Amino acid sequence: MKIAVMAAGAVGGYFGGKLALAGHDVSFIARGSHAAAIRQHGLRINSVHGDFVVENARVTDDPSTVGPVDVILFAVKLWATAQAAEQCKPLLGPETMVIPLQNGVDAIDVLSGILGAQHVGGGIAKISAVIAEPGLIKHVSDFASIEFAEADSQPSDRTAAFLSACKEAGFDAEIARDIVKSLWLKFIFLAALSAITTAARHPIGPIIDCQEGRNAFRVNMRETIEIGRKLGVNLPDETLERLMKFITSLPPTMKASQLADLEAGNRLEAPWLTGAICRMGREIGIETPVNDALYAVLRPFIDGDTSA
Repeated sequence: MKIAVMAAGAVGGYFGGKLALAGHDVSFIARGSHAAAIRQHGLRINSVHGDFVVENARVTDDPSTVGPVDVILFAVKLWATAQAAEQCKPLLGPETMVIPLQNGVDAIDVLSGILGAQHVGGGIAKISAVIAEPGLIKHVSDFASIEFAEADSQPSDRTAAFLSACKEAGFDAEIARDIVKSLWLKFIFLAALSAITTAARHPIGPIIDCQEGRNAFRVNMRETIEIGRKLGVNLPDETLERLMKFITSLPPTMKASQLADLEAGNRLEAPWLTGAICRMGREIGIETPVNDALYAVLRPFIDGDTSA
């Protein structure tokens, strides 16, 4: 299978690397020192499941040199979505499927508007990984899986073919029965984790070891669940309790990638996570005081460290 990874960050680098190691024709879209390091030393992955290197990884900053592909794994930061989508146009063939592995719930609509709805599916990555240094991805979680589907969640030959490729690559993958529901379940949890750990400048452990911290997560997620249901998302009655059980089972060192971005002085995804909850709430008449307060705290940092 011919696959393009836009771009070779922590998420795209890990899953694209596994697919390349399994013998698939994978091209990584990257630039700068990260691309240079991959060219010189290969794409290096340090993982709790075993380290590996993709030798002679195909990497470019010009998607037009790759040509049409079967699948585009779209894994850029949310603030880069529109620009990266425009760069993907030379990668499109008649049957190309774009699988966004991003945070948030807007990717299908945004990408469909730029690349055409016939090309765009939905996807979710469940992994904790970072770019440790140029050319090196560090995978730090026990879990590493993806879930994907056509945008309407209907079966298709191209989702079946990509599922087979994922199985060959040796990581967990599944075709979602209801991709919109799956996207929202991750969004509810991740928006809370991102906002609260980033605002606290601390991993989750010391936050949820007190009743106040657990209450903060509970009320935060309740606001988002209410919005999702009003928008027609099929969120079961037990959603909040299941997510709370998951949150309290996380290792105490767990923190969102947004906190790592804050610590590094990078741009934040908050406008598309907590900010999106606040915006949607206003648009449909649901109050979101907890998310409003958290977004007010995060908003001064969303453009990263601009002092340099």
